[in-house]
Amino acid sequence: MKRVLWILAVLLSHWRRHPMQLATLLIGLISATALWSGVQALNQQARNAYDRAAATFGGSRTAMLVGQDAATFPQKLFVDLRRAGWPVSPMLEGSIQIDGRGVRLLGIEPVTLPSEVGNAPAVGRGDLLAFVTPPGEMLVAPETLRDLGLKEGARPEANGMTLPPLRVQGELTPGVLVVDIGIAQQILKLPGQVSRLLVGKSKAPRAALESVAGEKLRLVEPNAESDLERLTDSFHLNLTAFGLLSFFVGLFIVNSAIGLAFEQRLPMLRTLRACGVSARLLNTVLVLELVSLALVAGLIGLVCGYFIAAALLPDVAASLRGLYGAQIPGQLSLKPVWWLAGIAISILGALAAAAASLTKAIRMPVLTTAQPQAWQQAQRRWLMFQSAAALAVFAVAAGLIRFGDSLIAGFAVLAALMLGAALILPMVLQIALAFGQRSARKPVGIWFWADSRQQLSGLSLALMALLLALAVNVGVGTMVGSFNRTFLVWLDGRLASDVYINAASDAQATEIKAWLRQRREVEAILPGGRADSQLGGAPIEVLGLPDHATYRDNWPLLESAANAWVRLRPGDTCFVSEQLARRMKLAVGDHIEVPAPGGNWPLEIVGIYADYGNPKGQIAVNYAALTRRFPQTPLTRMGLRVAPDNIAPLIAALQQQFGLDDRNVADQATMKTESKRIFNRTFSVTSALNAFTLGVAGIALLTSLLTLANSRLPQLAPLWAIGLTRRRLAALELLKTMAVALITALFALPLGLLVAWCLLAIVNVKAFGWRLPFHVFPLQLIELLAVALLAALCAAALPVARLARMQPASLIRIFVNER
Repeated sequence: MKRVLWILAVLLSHWRRHPMQLATLLIGLISATALWSGVQALNQQARNAYDRAAATFGGSRTAMLVGQDAATFPQKLFVDLRRAGWPVSPMLEGSIQIDGRGVRLLGIEPVTLPSEVGNAPAVGRGDLLAFVTPPGEMLVAPETLRDLGLKEGARPEANGMTLPPLRVQGELTPGVLVVDIGIAQQILKLPGQVSRLLVGKSKAPRAALESVAGEKLRLVEPNAESDLERLTDSFHLNLTAFGLLSFFVGLFIVNSAIGLAFEQRLPMLRTLRACGVSARLLNTVLVLELVSLALVAGLIGLVCGYFIAAALLPDVAASLRGLYGAQIPGQLSLKPVWWLAGIAISILGALAAAAASLTKAIRMPVLTTAQPQAWQQAQRRWLMFQSAAALAVFAVAAGLIRFGDSLIAGFAVLAALMLGAALILPMVLQIALAFGQRSARKPVGIWFWADSRQQLSGLSLALMALLLALAVNVGVGTMVGSFNRTFLVWLDGRLASDVYINAASDAQATEIKAWLRQRREVEAILPGGRADSQLGGAPIEVLGLPDHATYRDNWPLLESAANAWVRLRPGDTCFVSEQLARRMKLAVGDHIEVPAPGGNWPLEIVGIYADYGNPKGQIAVNYAALTRRFPQTPLTRMGLRVAPDNIAPLIAALQQQFGLDDRNVADQATMKTESKRIFNRTFSVTSALNAFTLGVAGIALLTSLLTLANSRLPQLAPLWAIGLTRRRLAALELLKTMAVALITALFALPLGLLVAWCLLAIVNVKAFGWRLPFHVFPLQLIELLAVALLAALCAAALPVARLARMQPASLIRIFVNER
């Protein structure tokens, strides 16, 4: 043991003499661990929230019976099934509005609720009598109570009736209100109806389902993954991909630092071997040293990752809420496994980055000498093999584009493209630099290009990191820019009315309409409504559109039949959203049947429209037809056409007359501003990860240049000896770095555009169900090119400054200690 400690002390003395290398190694490991663990913390927080939502009153993780065709079915079926031995419990689900804010209402029957339904059985059992008898109690999550601006015990109004007193229940998922099913039937105006029956795990004998319910019900087996988890998989996969990319870019820094340390410690290692230290023991101590450093860096990286996750959590929560309707708590709560996984990933990453150096150390002959120049040079055979591997990876990407049909296949295409580009980059640089060498005429110029080619092996990993970071920045930037341009056009179409009103109840809406008809400045009142239904076993929204020029001229139809708006009037046709059309493979002219309270509603599709940001499928029908088929639809929404100068006075009059606040009445400009704010916040996480990845790539380039700086003196000293000044040598070194960085950046631009096309045409379609038009932004590409060159300039500044200020004695010493 004492021998091991002495060897470890000798090895650690190298870091005392080279603190910059130690800092570089730790920075690489810390940055890699921090971003990876930060992303995993965000994913874990979100998945904990999904588990909480799925466990609340038997989400998709509890077996249930649902209607075969309709959204609700008679409560008598519950009674019949209980008598037939089925351990079922009824639930009724619907949406209500409280002060203009939509919430999900769940009605439960606490006595028959299965004991295995998450934490639900405890809810309502504390005071069962108060929960089930009038006026009852309405359970609410603390977050929802805060969002509604109400206090515990308050009795708000909805659907024309006073709701039960609110009682806080911490276990509930946000956005959900829970009452007794009898009270829910009154609120939702669905007497004697239930949405589903939860099925317990009792093994008591039971009658066959068909013998009791016939064809009216179907059994939905429990699923280990909730609908929300499946819906948000794309978002978390995107975050994980960014985290993994930054982790590998950070390992490039570690690889460069360990490679330099190994080369500089070769005399020390040779001496230890000559003193009797076996290769196995020496390698064991090297691993022990590396693991110790990885532990320190991992702990610091975890702390940094926690702060990164805490800083990004509000934006991630806003993105998931805006894109998918997922409610994520605003505070991090991490499990011990996250800390252990962070330490493990730091150690494994360090060992992977040091694998080549450790292999060399165990195979090193006792009398070997340091050969930094040989270590830097790339073997031509390896370059050809690497290029062949790149072509093979490109072939895999082409096959995935042709035959892949899933989100995983889309991300696999992206991974294959970037891996292939990284592998073929050295060959691209080799060809470009060889062309420059052939074009040069003067000796210094020929040496400049030839020496640049010789440096490639030492810089290749850092340049690959720069290539990947730039390509991802170009790809994601182009995707966000294309989305932004399309989103603004789409927003103009969807928010075509000048003022939007959301009344607290149908009665208030009727009063508001009567009052508005007497106002001369109101050019048109455009009622709107929404109802919930199912199609193909998935929930959909049914949107009612009034027959008015405002919608006919502005609605964002992507394709439609002839006279589509005229054909929409009778109520036997519909428009469908793009994501619903893609998911169910629907086209103009197809027919669908939508479950409605009075039976299935047959509709012909006469148009497909863009509906960005909606997690549900949606169909649009004539407003009058919607109110006939769904008579319980709240009639609280309306839009107004008003001259621009009269908008502000009208809103003020509405607020004064009916006590409306900013959530109940808003003008078009305000709603567009808020929508754009949400849009920008949605992509702020991506922008932050982009910037971090590019910064890590710049550090990787800096460490590679520092690695090469000392070992390059034997190539530079002869040039100084024949008359080139140190300042000119420094300028040539800077120019070489800028040249290879420029070639890499120019190669990254088309790669980034290809990445953007994959994101828009493959990943977005599979993840969200819509395809965005592809736009190129030349100014953005020029800016990224400038950023790449600036990063290369900053990375090269320190090694170049050292060379320019180097003492002549240091250069002369090269000839004294000629290798």
